[in-house]
Amino acid sequence: MRFRHPDGSTVHLAYCTNVHPAETLDGVLAQLRDYCEPVRRRLGRDRLGIGLWLAKGAAHALTNDPAALRGLRAELDGRGLEVVTLNGFPYEGFGDREVKYRVYKPDWGDPERLIYTADLARLLTSLLPDDIREGTISTLPFAWRSPYDDRKAEVASSALSSLAECLDIVERFTGHSIRIGLEPEPGCVVETLADAIGPLSTIGHDRIGVCVDTCHLATSFEDPQSALDALAAAGIPVVKAQLSAALHAEDPLALEVRRALAAFDEPRFLHQTRVRTGTGLHGTDDVGEALYLGRLPMTAPWRSHFHVPLHAAPAPPLSSTLPVLKDALARLVGGPTARTHHLEVETYTWQALPPYLQPFDRDGLVDGIAAELALARDLLTDLGLKELP
Repeated sequence: MRFRHPDGSTVHLAYCTNVHPAETLDGVLAQLRDYCEPVRRRLGRDRLGIGLWLAKGAAHALTNDPAALRGLRAELDGRGLEVVTLNGFPYEGFGDREVKYRVYKPDWGDPERLIYTADLARLLTSLLPDDIREGTISTLPFAWRSPYDDRKAEVASSALSSLAECLDIVERFTGHSIRIGLEPEPGCVVETLADAIGPLSTIGHDRIGVCVDTCHLATSFEDPQSALDALAAAGIPVVKAQLSAALHAEDPLALEVRRALAAFDEPRFLHQTRVRTGTGLHGTDDVGEALYLGRLPMTAPWRSHFHVPLHAAPAPPLSSTLPVLKDALARLVGGPTARTHHLEVETYTWQALPPYLQPFDRDGLVDGIAAELALARDLLTDLGLKELP
């Protein structure tokens, strides 16, 4: 979906396909047929943007087979789908029964992360619509916090600098500008937007910026205005933004709140949980640790890194951080100038939700994704953007 910003630029809205992960090219093609095109039709649109996730296996197949890459582009065009951004954070195995810490491997201290991301950048130049020059890729924010030392930090910074140089060459040969957004996430070396400023200033290349995930921002209790203003002051570009909402528990001391939170303690993904008190930010790596091991203060609200559907907040006594998303979105694209042009709804946890929130079948998931996009569309038009055909 495309929107005209009051400044005259085009803002793109997509949804991320890691919600129905596949490890192979055949699986990706099936996603386009079974989910992406039906979502487009549900919305009554002739064209729909998708934030494509290409696992290592699918990316490798496309990199080594130009005919297969042309075939994927033809499938996208034939189904009324377009790609301006890729999700390059998960590497492989995102559909496994247990993902947890493995989603952070390989990190930017491993040469494989650089190879994979460079391959994605080259592939994206062939997938961009004919009238679009710029593409973006979101990626791991360096690494999970441990083990990570000065040597790994130096290797990671060097790898990203090398990638920026590679992207300069890609643009010279293809005419397409590809930018990379490190996605701060709780528990990682770069947990917050504030954490990103130092290392990205060291790299000092405008092809490498941040991907603002509004669930992560909310989970870490960052204030959108101050966080985004600090990025701007440091000259760090917002390459893309992922529109997502975290789980909010206003009174974790209450028994009914803890019972409700327990329904979100599931075995597939990490759900880092945070609380901000007068002594600072406290956290656990998963919601179960907070609930059962007594590792968090219960005197202030908790937030958990659980991407809940934008249009369907959990039942009371829980809620979502949709207000934080709205605040961040207003500051990103609601002013006289758009601070980013690529927006992506990224609720990948539909099948990990408690039963009362899960879709019953394929049509239910299509309906849910379409409803999220419709909400995001309405937020954009309320901010003065005009939806384009």
